Amino acid sequence: MKLSRFSRAGAATLAAGALAVTLTACGSDDPVGEAQAADGDSATTETSELSGQLNGAGASSQEAAMNAWRAGFQGENPDVTVNYDPIGSGGGRTNFIEGGTAFAGSDAALDDEELVDAQARCLDGEVIELPMYISPIAVIFNVEGVDQLKLDPATIAGIFNDEITSWDDPAIVDQNPDVELPSETITPVHRSDESGTTENFTEYLEAAGGDAWPHEASGDWPTEGGQSAQGTSGVVQTVQGGSGTIGYADASQAGSLGTAEVKVGEEYVPYSPEAAAKIVDASEQVEGRGQYDHALELARDTTESGAYPIVLVSYHLACATYEDQETADLVKAFLGYVASEEGQEISSSAAGSAPISDSLRADATEAIDAISAQG
Repeated sequence: MKLSRFSRAGAATLAAGALAVTLTACGSDDPVGEAQAADGDSATTETSELSGQLNGAGASSQEAAMNAWRAGFQGENPDVTVNYDPIGSGGGRTNFIEGGTAFAGSDAALDDEELVDAQARCLDGEVIELPMYISPIAVIFNVEGVDQLKLDPATIAGIFNDEITSWDDPAIVDQNPDVELPSETITPVHRSDESGTTENFTEYLEAAGGDAWPHEASGDWPTEGGQSAQGTSGVVQTVQGGSGTIGYADASQAGSLGTAEVKVGEEYVPYSPEAAAKIVDASEQVEGRGQYDHALELARDTTESGAYPIVLVSYHLACATYEDQETADLVKAFLGYVASEEGQEISSSAAGSAPISDSLRADATEAIDAISAQG
């Protein structure tokens, strides 16, 4: 499987002052409950002497998890403010590469060109890419009276390629004989911005959809039909506000919308964190990367029983070396918290993500321990 390419055109550089408002502006209550002291795996303690402001930006799919991570981390480090602007993966990668943020969230690994640029940004040329957030991408829809559908890859591809245009099309009806489907026009909804969620979704369509999806995987939506919306929340809101609509979004934000079980091999698999984690366990790391770069090639076309193949693996991007000690200490501590068992449990509770495996945590810990300041 090839590693997909992203263009970075049109993504604006963020100044630190233009970042998202801090956690206190997101609501007065801690979204994960009272912050608890970090365990032995966490990079912070109750007596933390860390202080300062840490700025990041990127994938909107991580927003719920990021709010929980920020709440937990800031609860243990009250003199630290972590900002995160959910502008989308493309914008997050661009701002990280251009030095506008200390870290980024991205729903796709850096492509070859971006990797070269990121290596130039990092003082020692060593880029850190850590898969920290694993979540299924739900196929969401709004059809009156229908809560669940069974769909195979070719049917999903045909719908989003504007070839299957009515909800009572035989391709859908034959897989759902017990569901009363209306003769209503299907309105696909896709992201208007360059998006890692789109990248992951189109990777699945390309790998599993066969001739029904004649397009290459891309972070930019490749067809002209349907409706578009900005960000994950925009897609969800557009699907909710329409009739006969269908879209794709991080499962944590699917809400009460109808969702599809996806055919894998001879069975239909509903999304779940456990089913998403099975894909990651079956995948290999991209070859030829740096010591602390753990980008994955996902097995989108798996037939493994119980695996859900439309999965989003969201990375945290950082440098192994920063110009100043404060930034290095803050990045190291925050990423250490995210990778810890406590951090992964908090994101699982807040966003329904799958905790990373022990082997991924060991890789992440090695990389995080290497973060330092220019000496």
